[in-house]
Amino acid sequence: MANTFKNNFQQNIGTTPTTVYTAGTGIQATVIGMTVSNTSAVTIKASVFVNSSGTDYYLVKNATIEPGSALVPVGGDQKLVLEASDFLRVVSDTSGAIDVIVSVLEIS
Repeated sequence: MANTFKNNFQQNIGTTPTTVYTAGTGIQATVIGMTVSNTSAVTIKASVFVNSSGTDYYLVKNATIEPGSALVPVGGDQKLVLEASDFLRVVSDTSGAIDVIVSVLEIS
């Protein structure tokens, strides 16, 4: 089994749910950190969810993030395990308002 650390970056996420990480075929992944940053000048609401087998499961739904602030839904003592083909998505109530950094450990 190979272990690989990876970072995924996404900018300007808005009102369309955007996939920020997908566990590929034959991959199990542990999300070890995730930061959702409000890059706009207004307070926004953000949601983070995992899609597994076609069903969405929210880590956080409509969380308020002040301008210039960030939400850390995964990190510290909390980790998130994703099975093959699971994907992690982010959406905002404001167009182009979110940057996301996701750090994962992939096991293949």
